[in-house]
Amino acid sequence: MTNPGLHTSILKVILSDSNVPGEGEHKIMSFIQAQRSRENYDPNTHHCLYGLDADLIMLALASHELHFSILCENVLQQNHQENSITLAKELFKTEELKKCRGWFPRATEMTPRGKSPKKPYQFLNIWVLREYLELDLKIPNPVLKTDIERLIDDFIFICFLTGNDFIPHIPSVEIHECAVDLLLEVYKQTFNKMGGYIVNTEKLKDKHAAYLKVSRLEKFFHELSLYEEKIFLKRYELRERLQRNILRQAVEKEWNERSFDNMDQNPDGPDLTVNSFSAQCSISTCSPTMTANTLELRRNLKDTLRNKQDLIKSGACKHDTIRLGVAGWKSRFYREKFGVEIFNEVGKLKNDMYLEGLCWVLQYYFADVPSWSWYYPFYDAPFASDLKGLSQFNISFTVHKPLRPFDQLMAVLPQESSFALPKCYRKLMENEESSVQKFYPSDLQIDTHGKRFLWQAIAKLPFIDEKLLISATKTVENELAVHEMSRNTVRQEKIFLRNSNTLASNAAIGQIFDCSSKKLPIDPATSSGFFRSPIRDLEDLRNDQTVSFMFFNPEPVKILPRLLEHVKRPEKVSLTYLTEADIPTRLLWHTYPGSRPPVTITATAEAQPRISSFGRGRGRDITHHSRDTAPGGRACAGRGQYGGTLQGQQAAWRPVGAWARGGSENGGGHGGNGQPRGW
Repeated sequence: MTNPGLHTSILKVILSDSNVPGEGEHKIMSFIQAQRSRENYDPNTHHCLYGLDADLIMLALASHELHFSILCENVLQQNHQENSITLAKELFKTEELKKCRGWFPRATEMTPRGKSPKKPYQFLNIWVLREYLELDLKIPNPVLKTDIERLIDDFIFICFLTGNDFIPHIPSVEIHECAVDLLLEVYKQTFNKMGGYIVNTEKLKDKHAAYLKVSRLEKFFHELSLYEEKIFLKRYELRERLQRNILRQAVEKEWNERSFDNMDQNPDGPDLTVNSFSAQCSISTCSPTMTANTLELRRNLKDTLRNKQDLIKSGACKHDTIRLGVAGWKSRFYREKFGVEIFNEVGKLKNDMYLEGLCWVLQYYFADVPSWSWYYPFYDAPFASDLKGLSQFNISFTVHKPLRPFDQLMAVLPQESSFALPKCYRKLMENEESSVQKFYPSDLQIDTHGKRFLWQAIAKLPFIDEKLLISATKTVENELAVHEMSRNTVRQEKIFLRNSNTLASNAAIGQIFDCSSKKLPIDPATSSGFFRSPIRDLEDLRNDQTVSFMFFNPEPVKILPRLLEHVKRPEKVSLTYLTEADIPTRLLWHTYPGSRPPVTITATAEAQPRISSFGRGRGRDITHHSRDTAPGGRACAGRGQYGGTLQGQQAAWRPVGAWARGGSENGGGHGGNGQPRGW
């Protein structure tokens, strides 16, 4: 440990690997929820969660723990570093070359061999985010006294409509169209009509969905549906305009290229392969001009690869047969997506399943997995205008059991990744006579409707029949080797601590094979103190002073969706730098022409501190320089970017796009790649 203030004698590490069912971040949140429900829990415990997934923000908010920070890599800054060329130290020996660095401001000395370059990181402090949400969720003339904890729970719930890993987004709600702004506006307008909050997470353990006020949710959907046609029509017109502009640019480019006399000499254009870079430039001996050329070639290669993914520029964009927003759009949508003429033929089942999906995700985020076997059986969500009559549905879940590790891999891996499985499982994927081979097609339908880039499209993979899959894998289990059987075992978490820890000398609750609970003594002498490293070049562990035993996360006594007593609240940032008068009014996406709001830059004044925020992928960092020049948008608004546009008379600095779904410049993704799933 590098922190001298942290005593390893009190350090405890809980290991929950892939053999323990569940997603890592949800296991961590389950642990926190269980701990905060105990009587001796310290409400001022500080939590730090590392990860790039933007749903970590929602999970942290759902915990109602005030002292929570999320640490993530600054993807934007790393992308800037990727666009630079590392130069050998020989190039920095003379003063002349040092002065020449103006042509390439990001040129850096070569990283010493064996050392990885340092990654830039950033923090998101949940207590600051909560302040902005409190300002954004202020209800005008509320019919009842508002509770920020309940408002945050409702905010998390309505954000499920933007889509996640379990349910698709509602067609009119797109993150890169500032959908969270719209959801917030509709919620505030509808709050008094609804008569209060949509969800009550204290009742999540109740049966028959008592935690969800369905009648209030229907009113919210009705208000949201009033914006559908306007959003669809603007989206359609923008896409048509973009296609015309790209076609015109392509024609102009082709005409200009024909005017060059040397076209016959190099008909294929420049060589943009990676191998050509190394052939044209040796990093250790290259000149400034050559390095600049290499950077230009790299950018050209990146643009070329991006253009191939661009469905419009590559000519792979199909004619839009649905034309959302144009008269008759709803019937065309259901005919194209579901093969039915009217919504009633599929609507009842789809509404039921989508409402189930919202309840499933709500329980998953705030409590535990309500069902290991449930899934949403459609590729698309219903329109907000069709989400009505929901009170007739009875929502309940059966927990079932999680899949074993190899069955789980069989359920998610494509045939090309079958090498990760034992040989006996691979043949189930590859053999045409296998009963589950149909789940792994070599060709599949790609739905590109409304998408500009290929990676945004929806891959229509077959839905897995769990019972059929398990019955098929049971037929090959006896062919597994001993070590493979071990890999395919569902295990329990382990806790590791130093043998001088007080827990190591006391009795601990353990569970043995007969499932009876007994107090088991932990004997440090059972450890030999020597462990041979399984990895080459990694030193053996010669003086091990740790002990470990099985760990069972206790069930929460009850869900506590509020701040605990005696919690120490940090000083509010808004009291120092922000007043209610500073809150900007952001135009909703469908109300202005073009894809971006009008820009007005006002004069600068006193400097303000920097607020950083992050999405799931790329974005623009926010550095605020004045109270009069500020990134526009709400705390949760954004196109998945670290900033936003500058609007007139906006004197507040806000974190924007904090949980957008990836938010590349073209509209959202996962890990910077713009995948349509996730926050």
